[in-house]
Amino acid sequence: MSLSAAALLALGAPAFARSGPVVIYTAHKSSIVDELLPVFEKETGLKAEVVKLGSGDIARRARAEAGAPAADVIWSISGGQLNELAEILAPYAPRDADSIDPQFGRHEAWTPYTAVVYVLAVNTDELSLDEAPKSWEALRDPKWKGQVASARADGSGSAMQQLQTVLSVYGDAGWDVYKEIAANFVFTNSSGAVPRFVADAETSMGLTLEDNALEYVHGGAPMGIVHLTDGTAITPDGVALVKGGPNPEGGKAFIDWALSKDTQERLARDIGRRSVRTDVAGPPGTPDLADLNVVAVKELNELGGAEEVLARWRAAIGE
Repeated sequence: MSLSAAALLALGAPAFARSGPVVIYTAHKSSIVDELLPVFEKETGLKAEVVKLGSGDIARRARAEAGAPAADVIWSISGGQLNELAEILAPYAPRDADSIDPQFGRHEAWTPYTAVVYVLAVNTDELSLDEAPKSWEALRDPKWKGQVASARADGSGSAMQQLQTVLSVYGDAGWDVYKEIAANFVFTNSSGAVPRFVADAETSMGLTLEDNALEYVHGGAPMGIVHLTDGTAITPDGVALVKGGPNPEGGKAFIDWALSKDTQERLARDIGRRSVRTDVAGPPGTPDLADLNVVAVKELNELGGAEEVLARWRAAIGE
């Protein structure tokens, strides 16, 4: 994708395209990165360098580098984690900020990027949708031991959001409920690996993102999707400019591109992510958000902060 300076100018690319690549830290799975980044480079004339890590690792790395930031943008980690990183992020209002649905909030340090829906994926060869648990409460049943794939909350923003959902739905009893659910878990190394476990029948079910499950459904895997009736979490992941990054103008251009209508339509149509824009429809074949029992998920700081939550999570899973 590399172009000479002359070619860039011929394409009308902005002057900052010559100031170096845009360095992006992302928790997006590789298939999404591989699909979207060539489009970004083609449409903007900018070059992107991507570091792909789990969201927890991104947060730790970005914080460790705060004195000499190496990244320009953090792309697609949970809003809760970005709130925890606010002091190392630079406020930036993207070009299309007014098109973002206000239900996903206004955040000084970061911008909602997609609306992430958390679901239970079910291998329908192993377990019919009629037989599958429909709620967090039902997932407590010991008969599901070893049948529920989940990422680890200390390495996956989506697994942390699932934990926060249980704590939000069940209040004071939340940790006891989560401990019983977690007793049925088989842990994977990422949220993206969960639907693979389910598709390969390593487990009959898995807690994952709606778009991760849809990728397998559309690929012909024997998989169905359950939106949990006692609380479906729909939370924004975000995109943010890193304070003091090496190419801030390139970082701003990336954020503008990520929130543009064309990019958000591509995310919904081709990738299965729900747009945060008011003028972009949901992925084909998915239920309307208004038809789900959407729960307001408590922020990490409402639950005692990230360190305390992770300490209690380790205790809940027996570590």
